[in-house]
Amino acid sequence: MLQTYSASQIARYFLSITDPEDNDFSNLKLQKLCYYAQGLCSAMRGKPLFNERIEAWDHGPVVPALYHDYKRYGSQPIPVVEDFDEDEIAENDRKALTDIYDYYAQFSAWRLRNMTHAEAPWVDAYNSASKHISVDSLVDYFNQQVDDNYAQKLYGEGLLSKIRGKIGLRS
Repeated sequence: MLQTYSASQIARYFLSITDPEDNDFSNLKLQKLCYYAQGLCSAMRGKPLFNERIEAWDHGPVVPALYHDYKRYGSQPIPVVEDFDEDEIAENDRKALTDIYDYYAQFSAWRLRNMTHAEAPWVDAYNSASKHISVDSLVDYFNQQVDDNYAQKLYGEGLLSKIRGKIGLRS
């Protein structure tokens, strides 16, 4: 059974795998990694990675609850987390999150911001009254980017069939 995590757990996991000597994880960058994690993992899992709301703000997608947790750091790096228990996150989800980290963390916060500004989930939500980026919009967008073999390896054939069958996520 797939677990749903808190956005804070996902953020802390990312901060726990960050190299303290090469830490450029500002709140802006952390927000974008959590957005990509929610989109890509929800597309592969057929279930949201976390339940907290994501909103389209001026500088891209933001999980407001996380923003408030880390806003005291401003644009400075958020300290690396050294006491995170990786067993809080299932092994297949850790693998997916680490792969997402390995790809997206190479980019600066500002580059990630610009990348999200070109993506339908942010654009559509930013132009709406609610500014809410739904899990459905993320799944619709990121389904196109998920490699079926990769998703099957992590989450199994049965789950992948359900996802491709669009059994429907609603958020």
